[in-house]
Amino acid sequence: METKKFIYYKDGDMCIGWLEEYPDYRTQGASLEELEENLRDIYADLSSGAIPYVHRVGELRVA
Repeated sequence: METKKFIYYKDGDMCIGWLEEYPDYRTQGASLEELEENLRDIYADLSSGAIPYVHRVGELRVA
């Protein structure tokens, strides 16, 4: 099974989060479990091509 890192924080009663690889695409959930479910949905859309012009994070070696 593949895993993806995500970042999240609590805002009142909601959990707000995004996939580390796709920081521009955020979602929320009433619980951490709901947030994780919503992140899986976003990942499916982002990786399937359903969302055009997807912004990604890259790594650049400069020295």
